Amino acid sequence: MIKSLDQLPPLEKYIPGRVIIGIDPGVSGGVAVRYVGREVLTFPMPPEVDAVRDLFQKITHPDCLNVAYLEDVPPFAGKLFPGSRMFRLGESCGVIRGVLSSLYINTVLMRPQAWQWALGLKREKGLEQAAWKRVLKEAAQVLYPDIKITLKTADAVLLMHYGITQQL
Repeated sequence: MIKSLDQLPPLEKYIPGRVIIGIDPGVSGGVAVRYVGREVLTFPMPPEVDAVRDLFQKITHPDCLNVAYLEDVPPFAGKLFPGSRMFRLGESCGVIRGVLSSLYINTVLMRPQAWQWALGLKREKGLEQAAWKRVLKEAAQVLYPDIKITLKTADAVLLMHYGITQQL
């Protein structure tokens, strides 16, 4: 996982083509990007608006078709998430959508149930949220054994993978 934009390889290294980005917009979310050369990079979600903009400017290639799969946040998530948390999540999602739009990055909003179902990931009844997150992390690690998957980046990696399956 790359923790600083200074650790990114030079943009010239990437072959023009299709760039697929998976985005989990939560404060504890992340970003995963796959370049044409099949290299996958992961990042924790930046905490500030300017850092979000800087990240997407750095990881996209102007000569590529950049497509972002952004997890769509529900307006209400039940008793588990208070209104203040849902507000912050919605705000984060809106900031990300605005940044992606300003950078001309095609964006596909995906409900969690839709991409999870498409990847064959089904949450067992009664499974707690923390346990479900570990299941998702393990699934991402199986798909990408050569990169370090964290709880922050697992959903983003799986969204990116879903995007790859849609682009074939």
